[in-house]
Amino acid sequence: MNQTQRAGDSPPDPGPDLGQAGAVVDRAIEYMVGQRLGSVAIASALLGGALEMLARSMDDAAIARVLEGALGSVRSGALRRHSPPPPA
Repeated sequence: MNQTQRAGDSPPDPGPDLGQAGAVVDRAIEYMVGQRLGSVAIASALLGGALEMLARSMDDAAIARVLEGALGSVRSGALRRHSPPPPA
């Protein structure tokens, strides 16, 4: 998307590119795990890259709404339903 997402707008639909982008990210994660990079380092790098991509197409208020939605998923336990528990 070339237009900047404004605060009052709903998030853009990622469309058919989402599946391909997700597959590329999955391969990148597999590669980094194979290189024995730490989980926090991998996640931090991916999050930083994701935030930079959002900043290219959304204003700060729109990015904050996306992050609030993600935080809501953490607080509700939705992420744990899809992931194994962290090591003890």
